[in-house]
Amino acid sequence: MGSTPSPHGTDRRDPYLRIHAVNVYVRDQDRSLRFYVDQLGFDLAFDARLQSGERWVAVSPPDGTAVLALIAPDPDSPQYKLIGRATQVVFVTEDVTAKFREWSKRGVRFRHTPRLRRVKYERAAAATASSATTATAPSMPAEQPPVWGGVFTRFEDVDRNSFALVSFDEVSHAVEEQRRATAGKLEAERRATQELEIAKQVQARLFPQAAPAMRTLEYAGMCIQARAVGGDYYDFLNLGHERLGLVIGDIAGKGIAAALLMANLQANLRSQCAIALDQPQRLLRSVNQLFYENTHESAFATLFFADYDDRARRLRYVNCGHLSALLLRSDSTLERLASTCTVLGVFKEWDCVVEECGLFPGDTLVLYTDGVTESFSESGEEFGEPRLIEALRRHCELNAQGLLQALVDEVQRFNPHEQHDDITVIVGKCGG
Repeated sequence: MGSTPSPHGTDRRDPYLRIHAVNVYVRDQDRSLRFYVDQLGFDLAFDARLQSGERWVAVSPPDGTAVLALIAPDPDSPQYKLIGRATQVVFVTEDVTAKFREWSKRGVRFRHTPRLRRVKYERAAAATASSATTATAPSMPAEQPPVWGGVFTRFEDVDRNSFALVSFDEVSHAVEEQRRATAGKLEAERRATQELEIAKQVQARLFPQAAPAMRTLEYAGMCIQARAVGGDYYDFLNLGHERLGLVIGDIAGKGIAAALLMANLQANLRSQCAIALDQPQRLLRSVNQLFYENTHESAFATLFFADYDDRARRLRYVNCGHLSALLLRSDSTLERLASTCTVLGVFKEWDCVVEECGLFPGDTLVLYTDGVTESFSESGEEFGEPRLIEALRRHCELNAQGLLQALVDEVQRFNPHEQHDDITVIVGKCGG
């Protein structure tokens, strides 16, 4: 928005300003309220009892933002004498005759039937321009001022307060233009909603649709998005030779932009995952290069990539700037699989370190995104890693799917209101 010089010589932004309410004095608020709502088709805008004991009631026409405040003044007050008089309120419609017929059928009293008037007018801007060129322009026939048709009538409420009901050709044109603009906006919003729903369905197909069978590892994953689409990513990759890829990632940002980057990352990983069997560093270097070359300079992703060997119960992993995975051993000791390299997509020259650990029967592995630990309660308290560990210990006897659901339920109970970030969790339990 532009700034407007103030009377004191300093610039300021124009504050928002509109008409909010017009007072209409009535004898009985309930009776008047029924008239305006039932007979005129107005909406109830407000009905409340103030601290003073006074009741404040307001109604509004179906269109526009101004409201009529229905005030019942004290019989001894000067305002009481204003009841039953002609108000200065003018209602405008594109078809006075149609409104006259509609309201007459509902028992609304009109002073007279709609009357047509012709109104000549001259726009101020045109008049100014005309006077400025009179001295230099050759004599030309004077242009006739435009004529607009107008239809007028007056109606009364139950207290004989009267109001004007009018329509002008120019107003009708403006109303129609506004209606077309509103219809266009609604259609654009409908298309955007439809396209967003399609994007949601497409992204849902990017998450794993099947889980490769493992003899010694039971596992499950879940992503609950804060918006229709989001930037969290998890995957289960069949690497062959009884090897399973467990992947969880978090794209910087939210919404459509993050979802597109998530799809880019997922495509890079899936198209090259065969390399991971023997050379996980080469796979991730390639993914980083493609992500770096095909995204904006501010885009990046954290990623935890793990290769589980079903025969050896061995886990090789690379943590690219992601939150530490939690490994709860069967003897209740806890290990954190911390970051082994920096995030993806920021640096052209990038490398990583592969770490390795063994899993044993009864061990539980949990991978998660920051939507879990950075969920906030009503008081502004963060869920945090300690609560997640506590929940993990409390529910560790459940199977993988049950534990996954229990952890997500704990987070959602902690923050039962609007979710501000995607919540993504993978749980793996090593069996015998």
